[in-house]
Amino acid sequence: MKNDVHTSSTRRFLPFASLLMLAVAALLISAPVMAQQTGDIAGTVVDAAGAGIEGVAVEATSPVLPGKRTATTSAEGNYRLPLLPPGDYTLLYTLPDGSQRSRAAEVLLQQRATVNLSLADDAELGTVEEVMVVGTSTLMFTEEAALSDAVNYETFNSVPVGQEYRDLIKLIPGVQYTQDSIRGPSAGGNGQDNTYQFDGVDVSLPLFGTLSAEPSTHDIDQVSIVRGGASAVGFNRSGGFKVNTISKRGTDEFHGEASYQIEDSDWSADPDTGAASSDLTRDWIVANLSGPILQDKLYFYASYYNPTTERTNRDNAYGPVPDYSYDRKEYFGKLTWAPTDSLLFDASYRDSDAEGRNESVGTFETVDGSTGSDASLRIAILEGSWVINDRSSAYFKYTDFENKTSGGPDLLLTAQPTVGGSLDLNNLDRMGHFIVPQYRDGDDAWNAWAQPLIDRYGFVGDDGTLQGGGLVGAAQTINDQDFFRESFEVGYDYTLDFGSVSHELHIGYHQEEIKEVLIRSSNGWGLIESVGGDETTSDGTPIFYRASFFQTSLGEYGIPPINSYAESRNIELNDIITWNDFEFNLGVMFSEDTLFGQGLRAVDGNLSGFEPAPGNKYEMKKVGFDEMIQPRLGVTWHFADNASVFANYARYYPSASSLARAASWDRNLHTEIEAAFDIDGNMIDLDEDASSSGKLFQEGIDPRHVDEFLIGANWQVTDNLTTRVHYRRREARSFWEDTYNWALEAYSCTAEPDRFGCMPAGWAPEEAYIPDLEDYRAEIGGSTFVIAEVPNAYTDYDEISLEAQWSQDNWYVQASYTWSDYRGNFDQDNATSENDFNTFIGSSLLSDGRGRMLWNMKDGQLRGDRTHLFKAYGYYQFSWNGSVGAYALYQSGQPWETWDGSLYGYSSDTIRFAEPAGTHRSDSHYQLDLNYTQNFFFGANDRYGVQLRADLYNVFDNQTGYNIQPSINTAGYGEPRSYYLPRRLQLMAKFLF
Repeated sequence: MKNDVHTSSTRRFLPFASLLMLAVAALLISAPVMAQQTGDIAGTVVDAAGAGIEGVAVEATSPVLPGKRTATTSAEGNYRLPLLPPGDYTLLYTLPDGSQRSRAAEVLLQQRATVNLSLADDAELGTVEEVMVVGTSTLMFTEEAALSDAVNYETFNSVPVGQEYRDLIKLIPGVQYTQDSIRGPSAGGNGQDNTYQFDGVDVSLPLFGTLSAEPSTHDIDQVSIVRGGASAVGFNRSGGFKVNTISKRGTDEFHGEASYQIEDSDWSADPDTGAASSDLTRDWIVANLSGPILQDKLYFYASYYNPTTERTNRDNAYGPVPDYSYDRKEYFGKLTWAPTDSLLFDASYRDSDAEGRNESVGTFETVDGSTGSDASLRIAILEGSWVINDRSSAYFKYTDFENKTSGGPDLLLTAQPTVGGSLDLNNLDRMGHFIVPQYRDGDDAWNAWAQPLIDRYGFVGDDGTLQGGGLVGAAQTINDQDFFRESFEVGYDYTLDFGSVSHELHIGYHQEEIKEVLIRSSNGWGLIESVGGDETTSDGTPIFYRASFFQTSLGEYGIPPINSYAESRNIELNDIITWNDFEFNLGVMFSEDTLFGQGLRAVDGNLSGFEPAPGNKYEMKKVGFDEMIQPRLGVTWHFADNASVFANYARYYPSASSLARAASWDRNLHTEIEAAFDIDGNMIDLDEDASSSGKLFQEGIDPRHVDEFLIGANWQVTDNLTTRVHYRRREARSFWEDTYNWALEAYSCTAEPDRFGCMPAGWAPEEAYIPDLEDYRAEIGGSTFVIAEVPNAYTDYDEISLEAQWSQDNWYVQASYTWSDYRGNFDQDNATSENDFNTFIGSSLLSDGRGRMLWNMKDGQLRGDRTHLFKAYGYYQFSWNGSVGAYALYQSGQPWETWDGSLYGYSSDTIRFAEPAGTHRSDSHYQLDLNYTQNFFFGANDRYGVQLRADLYNVFDNQTGYNIQPSINTAGYGEPRSYYLPRRLQLMAKFLF
C-alpha cells in the first residue's frame, strides 16, 4: 500500500518531537520579546561617568494602560518594560538616593522604544532636580536587522489615505501602489503572498491569501509592517509582507466622536476612457465612544461604521436599469481589564453585515438578470499577558474568524431541474438565463424557428426593429461560500544577563484550523442556449435548446457541499543576544501543515489506501515539522551612537494554499450538467460536462519556500532625521501546481519534434510525475492532472531602497525610493485573463497544457514588477488648529506581453505567450493627493471640538491606463482595460469630545 502518494508519513516527526522537548526544557530552566499586540520599552541608566546604576526603580504610566508597570535596573543599569499596549508613556525613574527623573516615550506596535537615562544630562541642564524630557519619536524602527516600520493614528489620520484597511497599504515603503480590489500588491512576492492582520487576527482569506475583510481605519490606532528580515517572533511565514494593526482602546477619561463623510458624484472628474461619468456617490458614518468602567482597572471602547454606495445606472438595450446600492453596518466593542499591575486582558468582538444589490446588469440584458451579494464578518478575540517578574513574561491569544458570503441573482426562480424534465417554452425567462437567438442571413429554417422567440424576448435595435442576441431571465449562478479560521497561540519570554552579554529568549506555539464550505448551484435550469437544430444527440435527434446547470441543483441526489480544511501548527524559538555594540538574532521556526479533502475514506488492503466516500473528510497531504524549518539569523552592529549596519537571512514557508479544495475528490460532485431539449422543450439527453476532479500528489515534493538575504544601514542624522538604506534579495523555489501527469513526456521535443513550444531537451526528465497513476485511478477515479513540484519554477526579487523620515514639532515627512527587479517564470499574478481574482494557489492555469508550460516564454519580468517606486507623505500643523497633509507617488508601469494561442494550435490565447514575459510595460503613473483639516475647540479646557476636513485625491487627474489587453486575436489588443481613478473630492464633518 502506497499511502505516501496522498499523505506524508508521520514517523519522521517522532525524533524531531524529542529534540523539541529538550529545547523547550532548556529554555524553561535557563523564553522579553514583544507579544503580538504590544510593544516594549528598554534602556540603560548610567551615572555621569557612564557606569550603570543598579537598583533604579522605573515606573511606566499611560492613558491606555490601566494601573502601572514597574521594573528595576540590573547591575549593569539595564531595565525592560515588556508587554505594553501601544501608546504614549511617562517614565518615572527613582534613583537610590531618592531623586527622580522623568522621560516621555511613545510605544509603537511590535516595536521597542529605547529610552536611556544619563545623569550627565543633569550637568548639561545645570540641575539635579526632577527633569521632564520629551523626545521625538521615529516610526522607522532601526534597532534590529529587519525592515520594520510602524504608523500611528496621528500620522495616517493627517494624510489623505482613505477609509479602509486596504488604503493603508499605500503608505508602506517599497510596496507597489495598486487599485486591485481583490489581489494584494507586490513587494517581492505575488498578490496572494502577503499576510494581513487586524488586532493580531489573520484576516487573509483562507485558502487564497487575499485580504478578505474590510475593517475601516477609524478603529485603528497603529499599524505595524514587516517587509523583510523577520525574526522567529510573531509566526511570520509571509512570502511577501506582513501588516498588523491594533485597534483603539478606552482610557480613564470618556472620549467620543461622530462623523459624516461624503464623496458626491458631481465632485469627481469624468473618466478619460470616453465613458460617461459613473454617477457614483459614497458616504461614511462613523461613531465611537470610550472610557472607564472601573477607574484604573477596566476600560471600554465601542464603535459603529456605516459606509454606503449608490450608483445611478444608465438605461440599457432593454430599458431602465435599477440603481446599484451597497450598504454595510459594522459594530465593534473592546474591553481592557487589568486586575493587577502585572496582568492585562483584552476581549473584543466585531460584527459586520454588507449587502449589495443590482451589482451587475449587462448592456443587452433584462433587469431580471441583476445580481447581488451578502456578506457577514464576525471576529472574536481574547488575549492576555502576565509580567511574571523583571525577567520573565507570558501571553496567550485566542481568535475566532467567520466570513460568510453569498452571491447570485436578485431574482430567484422556482423552476427546478430534474432528470427527464422539460422546459416551459412559453416562459423561458422564468426557466433560467436564456440567450435569445439572432437572425441569420439566408437561413430561412433557423429564422422561422427564432422569430417567435425574438418577438417575445428581443430588444429594440437602433433601426427600430426587434433584435436577438440578448439575455432574458434571472442570472444563473448561486454561490454560497463561507470561511472560518480559529487560532490559538501562547508565548513565554525570559531575559538573562551575563556581564556585558544579555539574552532575550522567546518560545512560542501557534495553531490554527481553517475551513471553507462551498455550495454552488444554478438558478432554475441555469444558462439556456439556443441551438435551433444545428446539433444532434448521439442517436441523431435534433437539439433545439441546451441548459447548463450545476449538478448540485438536482435535488434528488442530495449532493453535499464541498468542505475543505487545513490545519497548521508552528513553534518558534528565538534569542536576541546583546554584546557591547552588537546585537545578534538567532531564531528558528518549525511549521507543520495538513490539508484535508472530501470524498475518500482510508482503507487497508489496496494500492491507494483509499476508497471513494462522498462527503467524507480525509487527510490529503501533510507537510511535517522537519520539512519546514525556517532559520531567522540577524546581526546589527551599532558602531556609533547614531548609526548601525545590519545583515539578515530568513527562510519562509508561505502557509496559503488552495489545494484543500482544488485537489479534493468531491469536486467531481460539483460538476456542470448539460441537458439537451427538442423543439417542444422535452429533455432528450443529459451529459456531464468536463470538470476538475480529485488529484493525487507527486511523491517526495518539497514545499514552496522563500529565501531572503538582507543587508543595510541606519543613520540617525539628527534628533529629527532618520535614514535607512538596504539591499534585499528574495528567491522563491519549489512551486506546487496541478499539471498533466505525462506533460514532460507528451509535450517534449522528443515526442513532438515539429511542434512549436515543445519542451526543450534537458529541461526535465521525460517521465510521468506519478508513474502508476492509472492504477490509482482504476481504483478510486480522479483526474489525469496531479499536484507536482514543477521543474525549474522560480521567482527572484532584488531591491535597493533608501528611506528617510523627518519629524519635528508640527512637521512630519516620510519619503522612500526603491529600485527593484522582479523576474521569474512562475507568475501567480498573471494566471488568468483578468487577474484581479482569488486564483487557486497550486491549481491555476499555469502548466495547464501546451503554450502554458513554463518553457513557453514564461521567463521574464513578472506582472508585479515596478522598477522605480517613489513615495512621500507627511503633514504640517498650523498654529490656528489646522493642518495640511499630502501623499505623492511615482511608479513604473506594469509589465505585459502578447498572447497568441494559435502559435500552439489553440483558439484560446489565455496565458499562451507569443513573446517573453514582460516584454512591454504600461505607462508610468504619478499621483498627488492633498487634504486640509480645520479643528474648532470650545467648552472648558477645550473639551469639545468640531473638525472639518477635505480630501482631494489624484489632484492632477492623471488617469494612467494599466491592465493591458494582451490577446492579439481579441479586440482592444494593447489597450488598457483599467485606469487609475479620476480626481475626486471627499468632505467630512466630525464632532468629538
